Amino acid sequence: MGLINSILNLAGLLLWVGWRDLVANSLLKTAVPTPLVRTLRRAGPLGWRRWRYLGALVVLLGLRAMIYRWLGPSVNSWTPHLRLGPVVTIPFRSESLQQMAVFSLLSFGVTLGIFYLVLLLLSLVNRSLPDSEYLQKLIRVQLGLLERLPWLLKLLLPFLATLGLWLALNPLFIHWELIPSGHSLGVKTEQGLLIGLGFCLPLEYLVVAVLLLHFLNSYIYFGNNPFWNFINQTARRLLSPLRRRWLPLQVGRMDLAPLLGLILVFLLGEIIRIALPRLFPA
Repeated sequence: MGLINSILNLAGLLLWVGWRDLVANSLLKTAVPTPLVRTLRRAGPLGWRRWRYLGALVVLLGLRAMIYRWLGPSVNSWTPHLRLGPVVTIPFRSESLQQMAVFSLLSFGVTLGIFYLVLLLLSLVNRSLPDSEYLQKLIRVQLGLLERLPWLLKLLLPFLATLGLWLALNPLFIHWELIPSGHSLGVKTEQGLLIGLGFCLPLEYLVVAVLLLHFLNSYIYFGNNPFWNFINQTARRLLSPLRRRWLPLQVGRMDLAPLLGLILVFLLGEIIRIALPRLFPA
């Protein structure tokens, strides 16, 4: 059931991206030359085509909540869990349709949040790239209004959003007896900020993937295409703090900066995973 839930979350994410796709296409026409014959397409209700993706997403989330309510109690008394970082896991009761509806929405919300967290990081790292970079243009279009935020607010946004949602959902979780009650506002605030920090841990995998691909491409030429150009430019910006004269990371033709970057990323991730359970107020 957990695997099915993850697959449905990914399907919902694809529907969300599809909902945003027509906006991306309309903006990218100015950046990518398009043959005249491709612009001669049949006129149709673009608004309906766009909103049907969002409608399908709503149907998916609502329908799976009913299926979970129907199947959950009979499948080895399945208890769905909402994992909020490495320290908070909230169990829901599958016999309650209300709880299954909230779980379905929040479970997708975690997946969507991680997706936008990745986009925000790429937006921050490559904020100086021009719109002529195709992949960066796609990221900016998907972010929409969030792309216009100042860089400091982008950096703080995951913590502020997580804190706001945690404080808003606390009364509901306490009412359903999913979490203990009696915490002060200060403790809840500390919990929300630490959940936000744990929520950022998946970025470790993005940074590792970018650095590994960059390291591989530095020794194997895969051709000149937008994907590899984007990977190389992103990696160079991620590694820019390590490019110092007093730090000799160039040994002959071998660049050791990506390897040092990987070590630092893994080290930081492990420190956060070890420290969070000790800092989180129970």
